[in-house]
Amino acid sequence: MFVDVTPDPIVPEEVHACVGDPADGAVLLFLGTVRDHNDGRPVERLHYDAYRDMALRELRAIVAEAATRAGTDRIAVVHRTGTLEIGEVSLAVAVSSAHRAETFDAARWIIEEVKRRVPVWKREHYTDGRGEWLPGETPEPAEERA
Repeated sequence: MFVDVTPDPIVPEEVHACVGDPADGAVLLFLGTVRDHNDGRPVERLHYDAYRDMALRELRAIVAEAATRAGTDRIAVVHRTGTLEIGEVSLAVAVSSAHRAETFDAARWIIEEVKRRVPVWKREHYTDGRGEWLPGETPEPAEERA
């Protein structure tokens, strides 16, 4: 298992290399990228800010939960911080396991939990020069997730 929160560009091949085993029949690499619009507004770039220590702790918890759910510990998650331009990778999730269904289910679950629980904030910068912090979800306390 591997997790990171970094201001450095995400290199998909490096994330992919963190997973895989000769017993695996499925390897999935998801890349979330910065798109040029949101809610009908043209976007120029994004800025991600994070409470890194807490984000890493929560990512580790998410990956551990996913490993239990999917029956594989071959999982890697990397979230980018800083200013990202259109097309840059903001999130990479790699999962490998014996079967495709478990691999897809684990990756999707991880992506949704990252968006819901990890303390990363996103500010959109629009082509009209305005910017806006997007509302996030408030994570529920750990004891309520159990």
